[in-house]
Amino acid sequence: MYDQILEDLKPTNTLLVAVSKTKPVEDIVSLYDKGQRHFGENRVQELVDKYEALPKDIRWHQIGHLQKNKVKYIAPFVHLIHAIDSKELLTVVNKEAKKNERVIDVLLQVKIAQEDTKYGLSTSDLNIIIELYLAGTFENVRIIGLMGMASFTDNTGQVHDEFSHLKETFDILKKNSLANKEYFEHLSMGMSGDYKIAIEHGSTMVRVGSLLFGSRV
Repeated sequence: MYDQILEDLKPTNTLLVAVSKTKPVEDIVSLYDKGQRHFGENRVQELVDKYEALPKDIRWHQIGHLQKNKVKYIAPFVHLIHAIDSKELLTVVNKEAKKNERVIDVLLQVKIAQEDTKYGLSTSDLNIIIELYLAGTFENVRIIGLMGMASFTDNTGQVHDEFSHLKETFDILKKNSLANKEYFEHLSMGMSGDYKIAIEHGSTMVRVGSLLFGSRV
């Protein structure tokens, strides 16, 4: 399945983030040996443990909801934080990045799903963060794009609409507020069940777990 997913992503040059949460080190090594370098985790302690146990050229993505008091544990090494869902969280990431003399790349998570259980920024909160960022408030983070999770539904039309909305939001920011930020170029959307729809709508990064590693217990 790994090779098939890479084939699906190849025409659009979309990056595959292999979501390895709850999976053992041996499973990660198996994909690593095939050339995979980007892996995603949503639990901080698991991410730290795997970082310590595995090769250091792996690029670790924090993909799940991140608690502010856990940022300090991943700040020294995390490659990309996908789910910045509040100004307060971004403030903490900026502080911890400064302590580690780093600039940490982040994505702003926009709420596009109709499910209350999904995290994400409203349009107004998103605009507030962008304004503060452009004013230089967050000197030790680099906002390189947006992230979103579609509703968990069999209604593919709804998923298309939600991804389309996120792409439209991304394009507006890219054209206007962040037009001079060449690094603002990533759109992280699409998982095992909907990544093909996501790449239709311009996803540059998909987060795939169960198709690669099997279902989780």
